[in-house]
Amino acid sequence: MSRARPAAPEQSKKSVARPEQAGRKPRTVVTAREVLLAALPALLTVLLLTLVTRPAYTKLLENDNGWSPYAYQALVQDILRYQVGLLDPAQPAEELPELRDHARSSSRNPGQFTSLARVESYGDARLATVNRLLLQDTAESVAAAGAEAILLNSQANNFGQETGGEYFKAISEMRYALILTAIITGLLSMLLTVRALWLWRTERERRSQREARQREALSLASHELRRPLQSLMLASDLLRHAETPEQRQHLLTLIEDSATQLASRADLTRLNDLYLDVTLKLMRTDLRPLVLRAAETGGRVTAAVPDAPLIWPVDINRARQVIENLVENALKYTSGPVNLTLSEQDGQPEIDVRDFGPGIAPELREQLFLPYERGPSGLIEGHGLGLSLVRRYARAHGGDVTLHTPEDGAGTLVRVRFGTPLLSEQSV
Repeated sequence: MSRARPAAPEQSKKSVARPEQAGRKPRTVVTAREVLLAALPALLTVLLLTLVTRPAYTKLLENDNGWSPYAYQALVQDILRYQVGLLDPAQPAEELPELRDHARSSSRNPGQFTSLARVESYGDARLATVNRLLLQDTAESVAAAGAEAILLNSQANNFGQETGGEYFKAISEMRYALILTAIITGLLSMLLTVRALWLWRTERERRSQREARQREALSLASHELRRPLQSLMLASDLLRHAETPEQRQHLLTLIEDSATQLASRADLTRLNDLYLDVTLKLMRTDLRPLVLRAAETGGRVTAAVPDAPLIWPVDINRARQVIENLVENALKYTSGPVNLTLSEQDGQPEIDVRDFGPGIAPELREQLFLPYERGPSGLIEGHGLGLSLVRRYARAHGGDVTLHTPEDGAGTLVRVRFGTPLLSEQSV
């Protein structure tokens, strides 16, 4: 009934690394990154404030920590007071030396004149000229010293006006820079806040997805544990009433097989590998016993297999679950016979499960492969997990499962094709 089959491709003996395990950064790197991002607004604020206040600070340093015109004005007043005393006949003669010394004292102390060199650069008046004229101590020289002091004071006023303009400009620029700094740091803080909210939401969604996957794995495990548990309980009950050694041996074999299936389906440490990101334990196996096992109990299920062995690399337990789920669905939702057929098409094994029920509308077929989705007979007890798990296992084997309408138009035909497995732990 079958021809020679090509050898299945050799599978890797090592498990394939899962995508979520790649690209993870060490916790210390992530922590350091988050700390730097949290400190970034403060660091940026300090940097910007330093840059924007530096021009005004530099201007103050260039002008000896601030400009003051009082020394220039006091010099003019002292010289003019001495000049008036010389010209006023009513001025007591004994007071003139005091006025003269006071005027000379002001001109002999250049340290009290702020930014003297820069003030003198604004014109021809010089403090040294004022001091020299005062030393001559004549009415004409004192008058000339007063005129020179007035010119020097005028130069100081010009310098003060220009310096004040520079101060005002620097302060205005600093004000705008401070506003810009506040805007930048505010925007940055807002972006970091949005990022923190996004990370929080992403982590919440990731946690929700993990919890949903855990619930799905537990639901699938519960779904798949039901059959071997029922078989174990039934065989245990029948064992109490077995009359012959052959019956007892047969029932003990059923109990052992059920216990083995329970162990393969209830490993809590491998629920993800068993039901979600399926990892297969491959073995080159003759598929005929797996199909015939489903019809051993008799009843409505019949099986047709090739005469020659049909060997293919499969995970025996997962392939058995595929067949059990399809047969269980056919028996649950129909009342007629259920036919299993194992064949080989285009060098790959196919298993057909056919019932003679009312059938399934074409527009509903793909929807039935979604978890918790059920067909038109939704009032019958069930969870809607069987077909979704069958497709997951079939695709893990490099194949797929599809629903068809038989050629005579009666019932539903479910076809499972096995291909080259995608993810495996070992190959024998």
